[in-house]
Amino acid sequence: MTGPTQPEPPALAAATAMFVEVLVVGIGALTAAVLLLIALIGPASTAKLAPLASSSAAAGVGLAAAYALGILVDRAADAALTPHRRRLRTSFFPSNTVYAQARLRLAGFPVLAARADYARSRMRICRGWTLNTLLLALAADLAMLRYSFAHRPLILAVATAFGLATAFGFYRAWRALTVTGYRKLAEQTTVPTAGSPSQVPAQPQPGPVSP
Repeated sequence: MTGPTQPEPPALAAATAMFVEVLVVGIGALTAAVLLLIALIGPASTAKLAPLASSSAAAGVGLAAAYALGILVDRAADAALTPHRRRLRTSFFPSNTVYAQARLRLAGFPVLAARADYARSRMRICRGWTLNTLLLALAADLAMLRYSFAHRPLILAVATAFGLATAFGFYRAWRALTVTGYRKLAEQTTVPTAGSPSQVPAQPQPGPVSP
């Protein structure tokens, strides 16, 4: 007698990973939005609204807002980096059709496909936070301009430089993961030509694969 049907673990894991990715990106976007609000309403209004932030209702709204903003930021970052991503991909796959066929072949090897999904997850987080850090740096600068405190010009300069450097770091991480993923995907799904030695997809090795 068979038991009740259980959800497919790979599909459930993929859905959970996607939710976490969007939320991680959205938390940064929500922080930038809060800083921008502080810059707009000023110190006095911020002090009045601060007690509301500790309520359960605010926490629920914040979680929902973070998820929604995460989707927007992810899509915006993807649109901004798509031309560059396509140029990187052409170094390994001459057309979208060849790339799609490689992805389909990799799907036949669950272990490799799972590692590829993990690599793509890291790539998407780096992509979203490339934009997030720029937004955070801008919003933090605007918020600090509304307050008077010692050494404000120096702190503004440091915050701006740190934001730009971090954004560049996330961009470089995104690029490295993308290039490595395309290279690994090409290596693992190469179809041998007639007369060449038979090849099979490479066995899982440490390191990122196929974003």
